[in-house]
Amino acid sequence: MKRIISGRRYDTKTAKKVGEASYSNCSDFHYWSEELYVKRTGEYFLYGVGGPMSKYSQQVGQNEWTGGKEIIPLSLNEAKMWVEKHLNGDKYEEIFGAVEENKTQVSTWLEESIKVEIDKLRDEKDSTIADIIKAGVKALKEQYKGEK
Repeated sequence: MKRIISGRRYDTKTAKKVGEASYSNCSDFHYWSEELYVKRTGEYFLYGVGGPMSKYSQQVGQNEWTGGKEIIPLSLNEAKMWVEKHLNGDKYEEIFGAVEENKTQVSTWLEESIKVEIDKLRDEKDSTIADIIKAGVKALKEQYKGEK
């Protein structure tokens, strides 16, 4: 299924499926099935299908409902909450990496030129993106300290 939502493309054929959960079977009006996908850009979305009494139902007449399907974009935190609710801890760490105390995973948009510079630094210094961000924050703090 492919949808354009808020100018962004979500396509189950080109994204990677990383998890799935369901309730009951398709003969049950309450049935639902959800698949969690991640795009190459790192964006997450759900592809959901359900019966006429599920959250995926669609009205087809007055007091008449049928099953339906939908794509729902998710933030990183929403994707993590979905995985926590529907999958186990091993699958969570497979998708998002090992959980480390006192650390937070972030997702952001950067100008392409900045990303290129980060990649160069990673290769040259054999560093992680986290190491580069830490060094940048430390340098900015020192710079601001000198301006006071």
